[in-house]
Amino acid sequence: MPGFGVNVVHKKLSWCQFSIKASKFSRSSSAVTQPASMSTLSGETFFLDSFALRQWDDPNYGGTRVSYDKEQFLSRVHELFKAQGSALADGYAPFCKHIFVENFVGAKLGALKITESNRSKLNSGYTKRRPEELAVLTRWFRCSDVEVPVAKYLDLILYSREQLVKEYEAMPVGKGRPEDLPNVPWGIISIKAQDEPFETPMQPITMLRNSLGKQEGGSGVSLDREAYEKSVQYWEEHATIVDGAKPNGE
Repeated sequence: MPGFGVNVVHKKLSWCQFSIKASKFSRSSSAVTQPASMSTLSGETFFLDSFALRQWDDPNYGGTRVSYDKEQFLSRVHELFKAQGSALADGYAPFCKHIFVENFVGAKLGALKITESNRSKLNSGYTKRRPEELAVLTRWFRCSDVEVPVAKYLDLILYSREQLVKEYEAMPVGKGRPEDLPNVPWGIISIKAQDEPFETPMQPITMLRNSLGKQEGGSGVSLDREAYEKSVQYWEEHATIVDGAKPNGE
């Protein structure tokens, strides 16, 4: 893997998180805008949406945690996107796209397969992603209870700026002001560390929330029964990983 980063500030982390000291690489002056706030972490094609920032800042985030400088992360994503021919993979709706890149941040898997040896470590409870959302039943592993390998790839889930404006308008308290969104085509809303270079199913409860509409924290996309059944099949055998005692949402 080519050199890709800068010296990243290290802090004391649990073993489930991963700090990186990367080699220096060149970056054009237009690659990433110097942020005045989290909403201005943007480049020419992508920006980091506030929803994704939980993966850096929330120790109880259920799933992939990222320990990497945000600006350098965004710069590297733009580089890899261009190196791969600037291709976007289709998502579950026209406003959703994906890009799959090498796991250059050293993130560990965000979900683990449930086996007979780890089933006794599985936890469950009602959690919510944000105060204004409804709590949902969730399953998870505490990372201190299981061995979590480093993933091969990152699945970067993108929403169009137009879709994010609609969602911000529907839930301004939880998401923020639409006018604060950078004037950039695609927002990175989630980062999944996984071993597959293709999309894995979103959780069934996420599909249900999406069908409830933007006022409930969803996207407003109707439930696809076939996709839902595939999601159930996958998540019956997997559970998310959380660094703390309990995740904030699924």
